[in-house]
Amino acid sequence: MSEHARIDEAVAAATAAAAGLTGADAESKAAHAGLLYDHGLAWVNFPPGAGGLGVSASLQDYADAAVDAAGLHRPDRHDNAIGFGMAAPTIAGYGTDEQKTWLKRIYTLETIVCQLFSEPGAGSDLAAVATKAVLDGDTYRVTGQKVWTSGAHNADLAILIARTDPSVPKHRGLSYFLLDMHAPGVETRGLRQITGEAEFNEVFLTDVPVPASMRLGEPGEGWKIANTTLNNERVAIGGGAPREGGMLGVVTKAWREQPEVRDPLLHDELMRLWVESETARMLAERTAQQVAAGQPGPEGSGAKLSFARNAQQLSALDVRMRGVDGLRHDSYGMRRPEHYSMTGRTPVYRYLRAKGNSIEGGTSEIIRNIIAERVLGLPGEHRTDKDLPFKDLPK
Repeated sequence: MSEHARIDEAVAAATAAAAGLTGADAESKAAHAGLLYDHGLAWVNFPPGAGGLGVSASLQDYADAAVDAAGLHRPDRHDNAIGFGMAAPTIAGYGTDEQKTWLKRIYTLETIVCQLFSEPGAGSDLAAVATKAVLDGDTYRVTGQKVWTSGAHNADLAILIARTDPSVPKHRGLSYFLLDMHAPGVETRGLRQITGEAEFNEVFLTDVPVPASMRLGEPGEGWKIANTTLNNERVAIGGGAPREGGMLGVVTKAWREQPEVRDPLLHDELMRLWVESETARMLAERTAQQVAAGQPGPEGSGAKLSFARNAQQLSALDVRMRGVDGLRHDSYGMRRPEHYSMTGRTPVYRYLRAKGNSIEGGTSEIIRNIIAERVLGLPGEHRTDKDLPFKDLPK
């Protein structure tokens, strides 16, 4: 049976199961999403039993379109972006059978996920994480501070890297955990951004209990597993927009609907950005093909870098095209959003929010280093701390 036929069969089975729902379940979005997961339509490239069919990841769009045509509710990935794009592929790749039970709750939006990686002293140098996890019987006790945590105020579960062994070099002493954000000792504080919102947070962890059963992989494998997460994050950020989608779609729509703003200089700028966005879209398509063959590699960093640059330039062009109207913002009041939208809200909001695109998911400077060293094979930067135990590094 072809992969397309397997998807069609799964959609037909899910549709039949949905027809058998009664009462509140018949209208429940979570119940519909649960059926999609059970029939392998959540992440079609995941193994059977883990929300997938074991088919090519490039067929996810085909499966989603078939689900929509059947009238079944499909969760919006933006409502759990970190869960869908980062936590789920990592759990599917490294999780135990018990840990993989989180996948269904992530897909149905019953469990919202945030990422506890960056710290005040470990952002671009993520391996310098100082948050410690000390094993006490069958429970780890986690203490430290994390920062720039998107959506922590709404999250139920966190993906966390913490230091379990300070006696070895920094890359080798980290472990990877799933942490209950409602556990005692977790404190979340909002960080107000240039947009006026507090989408980001700093998170303080004080002797937080984490069962050893919530550790992904073996102790000391945190850096390897975290790189899987980060590679998926960069693909999730940089890929997925259709032709003239995202910010390019916003700008081209304004151009067509407002002929009075057109002039030769703006036309040339728009054409240049259209070409660059189309190039980035095709790069993302290529990356999707690599994902279909296995976990994404460092090549996904190129898509993320292109996305950040294009989003910033397009949002700036959008403001310029609209003149004074482009500077009107709905509110700078402190807000705690459920999630952000690059294409929603006002032009000036999009312009300000795009500034973060070159920071989140790895700064553009770090991304360029990754491309240079891991994709192009250029000599790496000299690192004097590479082989020193973490406990001996200057703090």
